[in-house]
Amino acid sequence: MMKLTCQGGLHAKFLGRMFLSPHSPKPLFSKLAVLPHLHSFTSSCYCLSLTSLPCRSISSSRDPLLTLLLAVLKSSSSVSCCRVIHARVIKSLDFRDGFIGDQLVSSYLNMGSILDAEKLFDEMPNKDFVSWNSLVSGFSKMGHLGRCISLFSMMKSEYALELNELTLLSVILACSSAKARDEGQYLHCCALKLGMLVEVKVANSLINMYGKFGCVDSAFRLFQAMPEPNVISWNSMVAVCTQNGIPVEAINYFNMMRMNGFLPDEATMLGRLDASRKVFAEISKPDKVAWTAMIAGYAIHGCGKEAIEFFERTVRAGMEPDHVTFTHLLSACSHSGLVKEGKYYFRIMSDVYGIQPRLDHYSCMVDLLGRCGLLSDARHLIMHMPLQPNSAVWGALLSACKVYGNLDLGKEAAENLIALDPSDPRNYIMLSNIYSAAGLWSDASNMRALMKRNVPTKNPGCSFIEHGSKIHRFMVDDYSHPDSEKIHKKLEELIRKIQEVGFVSETESILHDVDEEVKINMVNKHSEKIALAYGLLVTSADKPLVIIKNLRICRDCHTTVKFVSRIEKRVIIIRDSKRFHHFSDGLCSCGDYW
Repeated sequence: MMKLTCQGGLHAKFLGRMFLSPHSPKPLFSKLAVLPHLHSFTSSCYCLSLTSLPCRSISSSRDPLLTLLLAVLKSSSSVSCCRVIHARVIKSLDFRDGFIGDQLVSSYLNMGSILDAEKLFDEMPNKDFVSWNSLVSGFSKMGHLGRCISLFSMMKSEYALELNELTLLSVILACSSAKARDEGQYLHCCALKLGMLVEVKVANSLINMYGKFGCVDSAFRLFQAMPEPNVISWNSMVAVCTQNGIPVEAINYFNMMRMNGFLPDEATMLGRLDASRKVFAEISKPDKVAWTAMIAGYAIHGCGKEAIEFFERTVRAGMEPDHVTFTHLLSACSHSGLVKEGKYYFRIMSDVYGIQPRLDHYSCMVDLLGRCGLLSDARHLIMHMPLQPNSAVWGALLSACKVYGNLDLGKEAAENLIALDPSDPRNYIMLSNIYSAAGLWSDASNMRALMKRNVPTKNPGCSFIEHGSKIHRFMVDDYSHPDSEKIHKKLEELIRKIQEVGFVSETESILHDVDEEVKINMVNKHSEKIALAYGLLVTSADKPLVIIKNLRICRDCHTTVKFVSRIEKRVIIIRDSKRFHHFSDGLCSCGDYW
C-alpha cells in the first residue's frame, strides 16, 4: 500500500495534533463542500483541522461529522493516518451502532494491519453481520484461510448467527485461492445444510472453486443441480472445461449456452483466442457451430485475414456455411478494412451458396464501405437493398459520416435513426458531434437540447480492469481510487514519454468550443488512459494488460495505447463496445479500422 503522507513519526504526530485540536472551531458546512475535490490525506487532515469540532457523541449515519470522517477514512493511505482518524472517532462518536467501527476494521485490513483490526473488532460491543463479514472479507482478500475458517466456525457455532451468502462467498474465495480442497468440501456441505445452494452466486463460486481443484465431476453435478443458471454459470463451466483439458466438453457447454438463449459475452471470449485455437485443434470432428464460433472469435478480435483463412479451411473440409457464418466473416472483413475481400464474400454468399443477404449482412457491408471512406457506395447500397434498412444499417453510415465529416449524409442518416428509435442517445450525440466538428455550434446545441427532451439519461463512459480478484472501475478524470495519486503520476509520465517519441494529441473527439490546451487536458483524462496507467502499475510485464470500456475508444486513446505498447514493450488488449483491440509494438490488430 502506498504511503503518500503521514510518513515518519514526527509527521504523523504533527498531523495527529492538528487533527485532534479542540481549539479555534470553525463552521463545518463551509468546509464540507470542498470534500469531493480532496485527493490526498494531507488535504483531508487540513480540512478537519479547520473544522476542529468539539467532542460529542453521535450515532446517526447521516451526521455531517460521520460523513466527513468516512470520506477521509476512504482516502487515507497508511496505518498511522487510520489511527489518527480512529482517535478522533473515539473522542467524538458513539461506537454502539457499529457502522464507523466496521469501516475502520476494513481500512486496517486493507492496509495490512491485522492486529489493529482484530483489537478494534474485539472492542466493538454490538457486532452484527456487517461487522463479522467485514472481518471475514478482509482476511479472505489477504489470503488468511485459517482466520477465515476460524471466524466462520465462530459465527456458526459459538455466536449462532444465521449465516448469509456474503460470508460463504468470502470463505469460498479464500479456499479457492489456497486450493484447500478439504475446507472447500466442508463449505459445500455447509451451503447444502443451510439451503444456500439455490443462491446462484454461491453455486457459481463453488463451481469455480472445484474447477481450480481439478474436481470436474463435482463442478458438473453442481451445475446440473442449479434450477436457473445464469450467464456467469455457463461461462464458469466453459472455463472449468478449458482449465482441465477437456476441449470437447468446453465446446459442448458453449453450444448449450447459446441453445439455452445465453449469448456469449466478454467473459466467454476475453483474451482467450489462443486458448480457443488450442481447444478447436483438439476436437476430432468439429461441427458447423464450432467452425462458426472460431470465425466469430477471429472477427471480434480484429483478425480479418485469419478469419478468411479459417473460413476457407471450413470450405475445404466440406462444411456448408450458413447465414450466421457469413455474418461473422463479413464483420471480420469490416473490422480489418478488407474491402475487396468483403465484396467478394458478399457476392458469393448468394451466387454460390444461395444465401439471400439479411439486414446483418447489409449492415456489415455498409460499415465496411463507410470505414474506408466509400460513403457514396455505402448510401447506394442502402438505397437499393431489397429490405427496409434498420438502425444498424443507418448507424454504420452515420459513424462513417462522423469520421469523414460528411455533414449532409450524416444528417440524413441521423434523421432516419431518430425516426426509428427516438430514445437512443447515440444518434443525437453523433449528429451533434458532426455539427460541432463543422463549427455549427448552434445546431449542435439544439441537437443536444432535443436529446435531453427525448432521452432522460445516458450511460457515462467508464473503463474496467481486473486485479487482485477485484474489478476496478474508472471514470473520466477519476480520482476516487485509493492509489489515484500514483495512477495520475504514472499517466503524466506515460504522456511525457510518448510525446518525446513523436506522439501528438488528437482532440477532434472534444467537440466543445474551447482552447486547444483545454482539449488536450480533457482527452488526457479519459477513463481508458487512467485504467491503462493503473494496469501498468500493478501487472507484470509478461502478461497482457486487459481493459474493458463500455463505449467506443476514441482516436486519441487508440493512438496513445499504440505508442505506450511500444515504449513499455507490453501487450495491451482493450475491449470497447464494438470489438477487441490487440496492441503490441506500436500496432493494433484492427489496422486502425475501428
